Amino acid sequence: MFYREAGDFKTTYREDSQTFPIKFDRLRFYAVLAVAYGVIPLFINDYWANAVFVPFLIYAIAAIGLNVLVGYAGQVSLGTGGFMAVGAYACYKLMTAFPEVSIFIHVLLAGGVTAVVGVLFGLPSLRIKGFYLAVATLAAQFFLVWLFNKVPWFYNYSASGQINAPDRTIFGVFVTGAQTSAMAKYMFCLVMLTIVAVLARNLTRGTVGRNWMAIRDMDIAAEIIGVNPLTTKMTAFMVSSFFIGIAGALFFSVYLGAAEVGEAFGIQKSFLILFMVIIGGLGSIFGSFAGAAFLVLLPVLLKNLLVGALNWPTDLAAHIELMIVGALIVIFLIAEPHGLAQLWRVAKEKLRLWPFPH
Repeated sequence: MFYREAGDFKTTYREDSQTFPIKFDRLRFYAVLAVAYGVIPLFINDYWANAVFVPFLIYAIAAIGLNVLVGYAGQVSLGTGGFMAVGAYACYKLMTAFPEVSIFIHVLLAGGVTAVVGVLFGLPSLRIKGFYLAVATLAAQFFLVWLFNKVPWFYNYSASGQINAPDRTIFGVFVTGAQTSAMAKYMFCLVMLTIVAVLARNLTRGTVGRNWMAIRDMDIAAEIIGVNPLTTKMTAFMVSSFFIGIAGALFFSVYLGAAEVGEAFGIQKSFLILFMVIIGGLGSIFGSFAGAAFLVLLPVLLKNLLVGALNWPTDLAAHIELMIVGALIVIFLIAEPHGLAQLWRVAKEKLRLWPFPH
């Protein structure tokens, strides 16, 4: 009986409505935070930061944002890469226009700009849904990439057409630019992910989240009982785009350092984050973390295995890696269509009764 719920009684409404009402879940959450903030920074190096931890943290933020829209509100979106580009370019313009302002504020403001853009492109959801909404958001993806490519103002009339992140510090420590240490990158992204995850967790468990799920399950019935489809759908697009914009700003400024919109934020980025959400589990914050970890760690593992251990040519290994990842995604979705989050739920059910037979 590793996972215990029995005997965990509540005596106040405040205790009953807390983020992690079960004691075991709270202890697990504190343990993860202790390892993330206290252990990993002591041992992290450039390879682990750039290959594993920083992309995982950034993609987890983007996956949480998309999961809010697709998993909780039921609105299909294929424009995630474009919204990440909005966050990246907004962050770049703010960094160059207001160099004295903290990069932390720039990232949050970039999320705010992306939220406004997301609401504008979310307006079609009031009249269409399903496949037609997916096509509308796909059009937003292509339009945004075209816009950032064709309007020189967005990249400050650079001859190369790409944007480069200036050096910026927080409390005297570089978090962007060539002088940034692995620990600084990791800690900055970790703090942003913690804020986003706690905010998303509380939103989805409150009135706003219940309205999203009501619209997702049956929009007509939700409207009959008093849920406003306009404000609910627009709120979902706004919150989702805010998180995705933060991920885009971090992806450009902290992880890449320089970006060209077609290469960094193309349609493949939208599908990658959508696969993270589907594999992790729709309508689950934990599923966003699990999906991001799966699709970040698996290619790294395969590359080390094929190139490092088996000494295969790099180009051949890259093609085989794509085939293996694609095949595993298909097999996994056939075996467990509800994602890694459902596997975790099943594991908890087993642990409630272990070691007794069930």
